[in-house]
Amino acid sequence: MSDGRRIADHKKRRAFLLKQLYQWHWISSGLCLIGMLLFALTGITLNHAGQIESKPSVVMRDGQLPQPLLESLKSQPAVAKAPLPSEIDAWLRREMGVSVAARDTEWSAKDVYVALPRPGGDAWLSIERDSGAVSYEITDRGWIAYLNDLHKGRHTGASWSWFLDLFAAAAMIFCITGLLLLQLHAGKRPATWPVVGLGFVIPLFVVVLFIHR
Repeated sequence: MSDGRRIADHKKRRAFLLKQLYQWHWISSGLCLIGMLLFALTGITLNHAGQIESKPSVVMRDGQLPQPLLESLKSQPAVAKAPLPSEIDAWLRREMGVSVAARDTEWSAKDVYVALPRPGGDAWLSIERDSGAVSYEITDRGWIAYLNDLHKGRHTGASWSWFLDLFAAAAMIFCITGLLLLQLHAGKRPATWPVVGLGFVIPLFVVVLFIHR
């Protein structure tokens, strides 16, 4: 094979590789752009959580189980973590605007307590087994607390957990294709690897010198 042919083949392979890298780079950047902006923003708010004032809003709601549902509740054994009967869950959805399906439930001879943690706040529900009195309390700590909990994946459920995994995969593809593109263009940009090296050295320097175990 002549030198000219080898050079031409090399240029074709390089062009194909560049095209693939650019394609995967822009697709992954598009998929994770908004997520990366939100994670960067909430990284700042989490880092300064103690300096950001928050005034929780607490709302209490009271209700009364109908007699047939109360009798159903009384007949249930006090088994810890057992879910509430489906008909009681349906009534709570309709009358109190809250779902307790698939929630951890604590039973005792006196009452049934359901913890309802949520991003950006908290909530709980209690039903007295002798009277059927229902107490529901919800605490809202605001949008910043909500976004911070999304950042941490705190009380967000399985769907958000799957999203975080997919977002992390897209971010990794974005970073890896970016690194390969840097490598391909580094010959014409002498500052490439010193800048990349700084991205590693600076956090390492801070950890070694300023973070004490």
